Amino acid sequence: MSNTTSPTQELDVRSLIPIKRHEKLLKLFKELPPGDSFVFINDHDPKPLYYEFRSIYGDVVGWEYLQRGGREWTVRVTRTEASQGREFDDIATLMDLRKTDPKDWKYAVFHRYGMMLKEDTMEIISAKDPEEIRRIFKRKFNEEYTWVYKKDRPGEYVIHVTKKEETDPALEDLSIVSSFDVRAHLPAKRHEMVFDAFDELNPGEAFVFINDHDPKPLYYQMEAESNEPFHWEYLETMPKEWKVKVMKLKDETQ
Repeated sequence: MSNTTSPTQELDVRSLIPIKRHEKLLKLFKELPPGDSFVFINDHDPKPLYYEFRSIYGDVVGWEYLQRGGREWTVRVTRTEASQGREFDDIATLMDLRKTDPKDWKYAVFHRYGMMLKEDTMEIISAKDPEEIRRIFKRKFNEEYTWVYKKDRPGEYVIHVTKKEETDPALEDLSIVSSFDVRAHLPAKRHEMVFDAFDELNPGEAFVFINDHDPKPLYYQMEAESNEPFHWEYLETMPKEWKVKVMKLKDETQ
């Protein structure tokens, strides 16, 4: 009997919108035989997707970073054993906080919530009442969602969060501390505003700014002049509205 495995498939998902990335990769894992792998390339750390995989398929998800940082994060995903993933048609996704590092709870939940469409529902499972998550929903989204306890007992809380209105994706990103539009200002002032905003950030925090053309020259200026590492992400690229997220990264050399 042959023990050869299938060649590892590699996909670059950076050209897809975030929800399509998740859908494509989840489908690929569902069809993956035990012991087989695929590799994908993303433009940011796909850790929330890892937690979504584990929430649906359990502890059979091998996750290996082959490259980290910048706009090219490469991950090998392996199905380590045979398993039956949870099937559902009444919710859009599942986030089991029992399988998620507590320090990543907020990032995982709100990153995935940001991809949901109006009337989509996320199921959250937790060993304890996720009160902090609920407070953030209430503060950020007010009446734009519903929060319903399906189970409410010690050791097992099941909550359905349904998005009632479309929201600005920036609101779901807890790293963003400010947002501003530079289009009314002269080019020199625009650069000054962005540099000043970057100086005020703590590592892990970000801001979003809007420009009327591709601000790539500003990216190169920051790359040349900044002594602190940063991540530059295009959120929108429309003819008169370019929206960019800039995050200050932790300096790993210190």
